[in-house]
Amino acid sequence: MNIEFILSKLPFLLQGSIMTIQLTVVTLIIGTFLGIILALLKISKIKIINLLATFYTWVFRGTPLILQLFFFYYALPILGITFSPFTAAVVGLSLNCGAYMAEIIRGGILAIDKGQFEASKALGYTYFQTMTKIVLPQTIRIILPPVGNEFIAMLKDTSLVSTIAMVELMRTATQISSATFKYTEMLFSAAVLYLVMTTLFTSAFSALEKKLAVYV
Repeated sequence: MNIEFILSKLPFLLQGSIMTIQLTVVTLIIGTFLGIILALLKISKIKIINLLATFYTWVFRGTPLILQLFFFYYALPILGITFSPFTAAVVGLSLNCGAYMAEIIRGGILAIDKGQFEASKALGYTYFQTMTKIVLPQTIRIILPPVGNEFIAMLKDTSLVSTIAMVELMRTATQISSATFKYTEMLFSAAVLYLVMTTLFTSAFSALEKKLAVYV
């Protein structure tokens, strides 16, 4: 193991790590908004809307993420729609994340006591007011642990975007490995950096869970 070589390439790997974090955060934010909309559609009593949302989650949860990324980057240009590697990565990861977040948020909403829905109705709240002022704030505390898991999973899944020429940590490590044949050093370094990132974010979500538990 050549430590000096690892240290000389560390700035490039850290730059790739920053891109990995940015991609994960952007994906989770977009995926969460999409998940909220899909969750509300899935609990809707209007059957056609419910079916459309169910079809969406069925497609994106039932097909491999790498296939979805290939579709947005390699297949869409044939139809006249061309994305940059970053845009294709954000679109593919966000749509996939949205499907999983929809199920997480839907589960959180269904866990809220039905009496609160009836109480808000008795107080004259509209459906929108009930959701935004009563249900969704409580849902956040309930779904925080699975959201943390989704964030960590997405952080690791971003490594798949290296297959569509998106330069993040994994792509940076493999590019340097290919150019220098130092595969052991670069893959070991990438693994350590992924472990550092997942440990930091797991700790952050655990701290947030404990803080919100005070309000139970």
